[in-house]
Amino acid sequence: MASAAKSRLNRISRSQRGTEESPWVRAVLIGIALLFSGLFLLLPLANVFAQAFSKGYAHYIKALVNPDTQSAIVLTLTVAIIAVPLNLVFGVVAAWLIAKFDFTGKALLLTLIDLPFSVSPVVSGLIYVVLFGLQGYLGEWLLDHDIKIIFAVPGIVLATVFVTFPFVARELIPLMQAQGSDQEEAALTLGASGWQTFWKVTMPSIKWGLIYGVILCNARAMGEFGAVSVVSGHITGMTDTLSLRVEKLYVEDVAAAFASASVLAVLALITLGLKTWLEHRQAADLARAQAVSLEAEDTDAPPRASTPSDSTAAAA
Repeated sequence: MASAAKSRLNRISRSQRGTEESPWVRAVLIGIALLFSGLFLLLPLANVFAQAFSKGYAHYIKALVNPDTQSAIVLTLTVAIIAVPLNLVFGVVAAWLIAKFDFTGKALLLTLIDLPFSVSPVVSGLIYVVLFGLQGYLGEWLLDHDIKIIFAVPGIVLATVFVTFPFVARELIPLMQAQGSDQEEAALTLGASGWQTFWKVTMPSIKWGLIYGVILCNARAMGEFGAVSVVSGHITGMTDTLSLRVEKLYVEDVAAAFASASVLAVLALITLGLKTWLEHRQAADLARAQAVSLEAEDTDAPPRASTPSDSTAAAA
């Protein structure tokens, strides 16, 4: 059985090799990709660290331990810790609703989910200023009740949630639509409750897509600049996130600005490493599932009828 499955995989790999390009075409394409990546990705990244250490290691550490920089780092992580779980809950609920049910307004909901991709982050931040600012629609009411949203942490969180909430939903919706709802319907038929169906049937099948969406959402939340810049007020030590701190330091001390930027670069590299690891794990799980499926097909296949030639060969 295993040999038959292996032979089938070999046939698939041979058919894939038949569509490959010639070696020189592959070499040219790989060279162009590496050159582009080196010039536009690796070189700027290396320059960030080179500029960060341009005045020495002591100056680099001094820039990072600055109280205002420390406050910016803490605020960036705080906003991400708040925004990412909110987007996680919304993304799972929205994907479940869109992929598993048919209802009036489904297309409108999909359009609203994609709205942050089509609206400039600066415009999205301005929306919150118009709503919650002192001259906005709710500004006087908020002032009377001593509630601060604009130029405060709540406004930064709201702006970050707005620009990042499509990531989890958009990762899960195609995945859930491709899987269909047969397994959930079978679980409900067998007497499982809605929560049991979700946690024991749906969640295991979407875990990799969910984690992947959370990683992308977290990366955008920590690096967001446009929307946060509008609603933060740039108050040093209070409403400056790390990206805003980099902009402010660039005018005062270039090396310190790049030192702060190196923190964002390290966070980006960690995110990239997690993304690569998840893709590797997902590909490995898919390969194992395909191998098991092929073995099951070979096991369930009816035995081939013997022919006179087979009997002759066996006798020989």
